[in-house]
Amino acid sequence: MHHKAIDIEFKENTVLEVKFQTGEVKSYDMAMLFEKHDSLKALTDRALFLTGKLCGSSGIYWNDDLDIDVETIYEDGTTVRIDSSVLGFGDALFKARARAELSQKELSILTGIDQSDISKIERGIANPSVGTLNRIAKAMGCSLKVDFVFEESQDGHKSSVV
Repeated sequence: MHHKAIDIEFKENTVLEVKFQTGEVKSYDMAMLFEKHDSLKALTDRALFLTGKLCGSSGIYWNDDLDIDVETIYEDGTTVRIDSSVLGFGDALFKARARAELSQKELSILTGIDQSDISKIERGIANPSVGTLNRIAKAMGCSLKVDFVFEESQDGHKSSVV
């Protein structure tokens, strides 16, 4: 299975935190690869380390010689938390479908959306359009509502959560 990264955060030294579309946030220390790949030792230069970019959803790229596949981070990293804001809408679909007493297959027939795509939405590994979500909601006999809620963080600042 291919895990899709949606965000990256640079921590102390050579530690990355990568948020995946499933909501999992994994911590990974690039130093774990230094013995295996000598060129990666260049990432001890903090200025260079901080230039890393998420390349699509499948890798982190620093330059032509320095990159890492997010599968490595997913497989060998440590889960530090689950970001419930990512999971929220897949879980909400699952609960609404259960309340409507519909199987994924039945919802698929009602919407014309493939059952495997409905499963991906519920598991948080698909990013459906608002139009698709409206179609699903209508088929279940409910309406779609999207909220932006502000919650106070530990430092007292408000952050936006969907």
